[in-house]
Amino acid sequence: MRTSRVACGTSMVSLRNASTGLNKRSGHLLQGRFKAILVEKESYLLELVRYVVLNPVRAKMVGSEEDWKWSSYCATAGLAGIPSFLTTEWILSQFDRDQSRAQKAYRRFVRQGRGIEIWTDLRHGYLLGSETFDEQLEPLLGERRTEIEISRTERLVGRPSLDELFVDVHDKATRNERIHRAMRVHEYTLKDLSLHLGLHYSTISVIAGQVEKLQKHQE
Repeated sequence: MRTSRVACGTSMVSLRNASTGLNKRSGHLLQGRFKAILVEKESYLLELVRYVVLNPVRAKMVGSEEDWKWSSYCATAGLAGIPSFLTTEWILSQFDRDQSRAQKAYRRFVRQGRGIEIWTDLRHGYLLGSETFDEQLEPLLGERRTEIEISRTERLVGRPSLDELFVDVHDKATRNERIHRAMRVHEYTLKDLSLHLGLHYSTISVIAGQVEKLQKHQE
């Protein structure tokens, strides 16, 4: 989401509150605190766009990106009509001036993105971009960055290590519950858990969501 004067977080909170009230539903979009990252448009935004449309495939929810009906992929790729709320011009303009050729190139670009990771370049937990991008934002975010880092350090003092959390795990149900606890209670990141367990980021995210849904159902 790109905004001008209205903060992204304010917009997302309004969307979450309205949707939750109307539909009585919860989940990754509508539940919990909104988290934003700053993305370097010139070099990382296309990679992020590709990563997002491939998420359902990565999580083994569908076999192909075009099968996920809630995705913008089909409309952007020229496989379906473009809804009024969706803007595809900037993405397609990165491939070709001709729309048909651009859509074909975009489809090829997405196919080639399977297996590519982007979160290894995430800086400070909220910047996705190059070292130059980081340096350019330092004057604007320096003070706020220090506040964030100190606050998080204080919260995480004394938390158990991942080795301690998973030491006595012998079955998937227990493992999944510990994954959920590690993320929601102890604030371990997807990257932390991925490296420790040897599981894909999206798999860990899906597991945590399933456990949370099960726990709410049991309540």
